[in-house]
Amino acid sequence: MKKIGVLAVQGAVSEHMRLIERAGAEPLAVKYAEELSQLDGLIIPGGESTAIGRLIRDFDLIAPIQKRASEGMAVWGTCAGMILMAKEIVNDEVPHLGLMDIAVRRNAYGRQLDSFTAKVQLPEVSDEEIPLVFIRAPYVERVFGEAEVLLRVNDNIVACRQGRFLATSFHPELTEDISFHKYFIDKLA
Repeated sequence: MKKIGVLAVQGAVSEHMRLIERAGAEPLAVKYAEELSQLDGLIIPGGESTAIGRLIRDFDLIAPIQKRASEGMAVWGTCAGMILMAKEIVNDEVPHLGLMDIAVRRNAYGRQLDSFTAKVQLPEVSDEEIPLVFIRAPYVERVFGEAEVLLRVNDNIVACRQGRFLATSFHPELTEDISFHKYFIDKLA
């Protein structure tokens, strides 16, 4: 059984862990560098990107995550996790992990009141319609290098893939749909 970690310093950890289990993998809450060695994949959850960035620096997790990613560990960032994975942050935050060739705009959709849901068809991920939840979400302004666009909503790039890396600006863990978790586990991890 594949082991999928959820970075457990801040954000929607238990929600991801529940869907990882439903998608057929073993979930592990990850707080320390030594826990990374046993993982097939790591999810960086939504939350507050500045807080998560500061905590992964305080916990000395940046270099170990980058190292395991370079060794082939799959990594998926959701919402704030997308910001942490980007090599460029458009509106003036220093990149954190810098794993993906994407330029991300933080809080691109505005305030909490501007949060919304959508339903999309994405055959690469599921044969069924997929519900998406956007909460103070970022989006990708530009892909470059090896990154590719997986999904656009309202003409904005909201999902990208680069090898074994996945970044989504929405929160799949806040729905009952396991499509994106199965995609990450089955195709990338």
